[in-house]
Amino acid sequence: MKYTNLERNNSMKIGIDGRAAKWYRGTGIGTYTYQLISCLNNIDNINNYLLFMPKSFRNDICLKKNFTLNTIPPQNKNSFWEEINIPNKIKYNKIELYHVPQNGVGLPVDKNCKFVITLHDVIPYKMPKTVSDRYLKIFFDYIPDIIPKCDGIITVSNFSKKDIIKTFNFPEDKIYVTHLASEDIYKPLDKNVSRYIAKRYYSITGDYILYVGGFSPRKNILGLIESFSKFISLYKKPVKLVIAGMKGKSYNIYKKRTETLNIPDKVIFPGFISMEHLPYIYNAAKLFVYPSFYEGFGLPPIEAMACGVPVITSNTTSLPEVVGNGAFLVNPKDQDDLCQAMLNILSDSTFKNKLISSGIQRASQLSWKKTAIDTIVIYNKILGKRINSKIHMPLK
Repeated sequence: MKYTNLERNNSMKIGIDGRAAKWYRGTGIGTYTYQLISCLNNIDNINNYLLFMPKSFRNDICLKKNFTLNTIPPQNKNSFWEEINIPNKIKYNKIELYHVPQNGVGLPVDKNCKFVITLHDVIPYKMPKTVSDRYLKIFFDYIPDIIPKCDGIITVSNFSKKDIIKTFNFPEDKIYVTHLASEDIYKPLDKNVSRYIAKRYYSITGDYILYVGGFSPRKNILGLIESFSKFISLYKKPVKLVIAGMKGKSYNIYKKRTETLNIPDKVIFPGFISMEHLPYIYNAAKLFVYPSFYEGFGLPPIEAMACGVPVITSNTTSLPEVVGNGAFLVNPKDQDDLCQAMLNILSDSTFKNKLISSGIQRASQLSWKKTAIDTIVIYNKILGKRINSKIHMPLK
């Protein structure tokens, strides 16, 4: 494999806080951090990277020689606010640019190089009642001090970019968009095997409509349950609703609502689904529904689309931008609209198959490799280096 010519003395020295890749793997931020590091490692033989990782990190990425791990002492575990001697390490290693992927959380107080953060969304500012008190306090106490230190901000959708500009009055030309993507594990799989996994590990049997994600009120799970209750009164075939995710404090509210509607036996809460099993849970579903009120990006619809499952999602915030023509859009505040959409898709096989095809096509247009390439280009721009991004693409 050959690479285009580049003088080595023009390479960049990049530091990345990679802790989220270990501690939050399986969440949007954790997946983003892991895939960014993995793909940078795959495509870049030129620039030098210093990765700050937990000491417990099991390196399942075969890092190349231009990637160096700096492990973090265990006493700082799970505390992004600890500086973990990063300022000294940055200065000692002559780091030119330091990137914090988890909304800037953990950015050093002292600035010895260019700073860039990935700010995924500004949900605490837009919908403060839908996030935890702890996260709200962190966001309001620290983020206003972090933003002015940034030489650039990466975000995950054009919608989020506009929100960041409005919220922080940050210069538009210093905010860069890199879309996320589904991981390679999300693809069409054998339906019989998928149904076996759903039954064997989560006691899910028969046909089901699936939701995967958080239990925050902004995810509109109550609206989904209400719409499903209307749907099953009209749909003549047996079907269940599976609401998968960590059972937060809102779980009791959702469970009680199913009891009030007399459908507790038709709504299943399997809890957290492991990454090993999640592709099968997607594949075994008849339909995926994601009626969120607000998303900075929204990975689950893309993952479901990549698995060949028809998707219904909201026509608001970033979601239309993310799914393109690959999903059916509804007003998340209109339960009848969502109910009718579920009926239309599950009652019309031609329409359903067309949606599946367009979903797979849209998901294939998003890739972590492109995210990594775009990120390298952003690093170049922030450092004022004129290097064409194509130099990082292997030539076969």
